[in-house]
Amino acid sequence: MIDILKTFVKEYHQSDSIQEDNYKKTLLGDIQKVANLLLNEQFLPSIQLKQILNKQMRKAKYPIEVAIVGQFSSGKSTFLNALLSKNILPTGITPVTSKVNFLNYGSDYQLKITYYSGAQEYHPIEYIATFTDQRKEKLDDVKYLTVYAPLDILKDISFVDTPGLNSQSQTDTQTTINILKDVGGIIWLSLMDNAGKLSEQEVLEEYMQNFKTKSLCVLNQKDKFSNEQINDTTSYIRDNFAQYFDKVIPISAKMALNARMSDKNILMDDLLKNLMLDLKVSLDNDLPLNQNCNNFIQDIKEIKLGKINQNQDILEQSNINDVLNYINNVMAPNAMSSKEWAIKKDLQEICSILMREYGTIGSVYEKLSMILEKSKTKSNELIDKIKVIHSKDTSHIYSILDNLTRVITTNIYDNIHADEIYYFDEYKTKVLKHDKIKKSKLETFTIDDENIFKALLYDDQITEKTIKKAVRLLNKLEMDREDDLEHIYHNMKQKILFWQEQYMLLRKNRQIASDLEFASVRKFASQVYENILQAFHILVLKYISKFDIEISYLKSLLTNSYTLAIKSTVSYFEKQLKEAEELNKTNPLEFPINKPTEDKILLKLKENILFEKIDYSLNKKLNANFELLRKEYEQYHNEKSLFIAKNRDIYIDKIDKLNEIRDTIQ
Repeated sequence: MIDILKTFVKEYHQSDSIQEDNYKKTLLGDIQKVANLLLNEQFLPSIQLKQILNKQMRKAKYPIEVAIVGQFSSGKSTFLNALLSKNILPTGITPVTSKVNFLNYGSDYQLKITYYSGAQEYHPIEYIATFTDQRKEKLDDVKYLTVYAPLDILKDISFVDTPGLNSQSQTDTQTTINILKDVGGIIWLSLMDNAGKLSEQEVLEEYMQNFKTKSLCVLNQKDKFSNEQINDTTSYIRDNFAQYFDKVIPISAKMALNARMSDKNILMDDLLKNLMLDLKVSLDNDLPLNQNCNNFIQDIKEIKLGKINQNQDILEQSNINDVLNYINNVMAPNAMSSKEWAIKKDLQEICSILMREYGTIGSVYEKLSMILEKSKTKSNELIDKIKVIHSKDTSHIYSILDNLTRVITTNIYDNIHADEIYYFDEYKTKVLKHDKIKKSKLETFTIDDENIFKALLYDDQITEKTIKKAVRLLNKLEMDREDDLEHIYHNMKQKILFWQEQYMLLRKNRQIASDLEFASVRKFASQVYENILQAFHILVLKYISKFDIEISYLKSLLTNSYTLAIKSTVSYFEKQLKEAEELNKTNPLEFPINKPTEDKILLKLKENILFEKIDYSLNKKLNANFELLRKEYEQYHNEKSLFIAKNRDIYIDKIDKLNEIRDTIQ
């Protein structure tokens, strides 16, 4: 059995290592590893988190983005067409590019329109002017355009054609500013005769201060100037604007476009792609293929007869290859490094955001825990305070009842009077030897029960009035203790309900945070009575009930015992005196008749009143309830504090795990 378990553990670790090895040692592999950790079910990940992690993976797959930036009418669209060797983007004198155009690789030429509403639609590439040319139509609901083209250069580089920074539209300028920080490279395009002028200096100072490491300055329309003018302008920009650009290259976009569009290799590629499309159409429609092939062969012959040397000279003079070399050899490596750094920074920030969000949730439980801890201290203080007040109240009632027993005792004692009674005894004389009656006097005591009852029970009703006063005090004691105990609960309840009001509608601060986690804490807050307060409420009601029962018992004891106790006590001592008289008659010396002492009367009276029970209930049992209440209250506090801490620790544990994940992102 042990061997089987060992085999299982070994296979488990092997499968785990295999899973670990499934992540390629690439940027995309690193992202996938972090994504799988963050999307683990323990974190109850949100849809937004899944989306942003997918976005990071797409970002890792995407080629670098190079933005073409400059003032309007600097030839940005023509320059891009030259780089692509295709007249794809519309050109013009007025600001033509009114929307951001993303130029991406695709298997076919196609135009995608993305609207601010989120809707997307596709059009043939020829429709691009409709959506970019300000001279034709203003489309405010269009967010950006994406041009797809089957060009090899776009497999490694995506270009972004931007509106001009000095366009008449502030929206155009702002749109361009927003994308500068995200792209891997920036090509600042300026006209040779406009380079370094005041208007351009102002734009550079305002917008290009922070992008030198990824910025190339391209001076367009070199074909219009002499070599000396080109060299002077290039040197001037290089010397005076070094803080904005890593390199300066003069070009002729027009020459480059003309030469590249006549390049035999490019023409051959286009011809081959067109042939494949034609063949597909012919096959789909069962058309003969001969004509397609014949046309292709004829076109090939014509291309071969083209002036290849002349095109190469023009292309070299245009300097467009210098731009491409800079993009491939400088921008691309730097951009890749920057992209990797940025993505990892983003992943670390995602972890930090989730940690902060979990910290927010944890603080909700922590604040409740602090409220409960303070409430525990406050509850103990209140219980101690109530106990002192209660002790004074019960002592006062006890004093009244004790004083009443002493008043009754004194009254009974004062109504026991010395008395003489005569009785007749028969005896036989020695001389005559016959019975004779002898009259004897007996010193004894009599109890004036009529006067006792009259004084204590009838005329002034001393006993009844005192008992009613004691009952009133007990009623007040009952209400005061109920208020006091409810105050202990309500003191806690008020603070916890204020806490509940704050967090019952708690929402996440960042979209990527877990909706389910925040829903869970909202549910916990909404059920705080059931989770926390109910136990304390039931405990308070329990002790209010215990006090009510005990005080009801006391009131019943007092109401029913005193009248009967007075009569029983008087009757008891009357009987004792009668018994003493009878014994005294037989032997006066051995059985003297004594007046009952006040202590004996008091002792008997308390016995008949059940004063020990009154004393125990009033001074011990009621006070003991406070000790029990405090003990149970503290026990409940500890239990609920532990319950809250367990909920809080779940999020502390998740924060620790996120911190570990973040530390792995290097």
